[in-house]
Amino acid sequence: MNDVAAVANEGFALLGATGGPLVLGLLVVGVLVGILQATTQINDPAVAFLPRLLVAIVGSYLMGGWVLERCAKYLASAIGRIGGGA
Repeated sequence: MNDVAAVANEGFALLGATGGPLVLGLLVVGVLVGILQATTQINDPAVAFLPRLLVAIVGSYLMGGWVLERCAKYLASAIGRIGGGA
């Protein structure tokens, strides 16, 4: 059971490491758009949605290979450790 807990902890760390930069980018863009909307008083939902969508698409494109590589290594390691392999 100790291996399962260690694998779960590594999974949560991986989730934070791979998802953190994208979420942080979305947070920064959301705050900037919010400030822009507050100063210009333009409350159109498209103004808030489109920049975040673009950041999500570009961030996923740029970081996708790295995230996939990290997740594949984690999955192989987790299966080996939980299954009793090396």
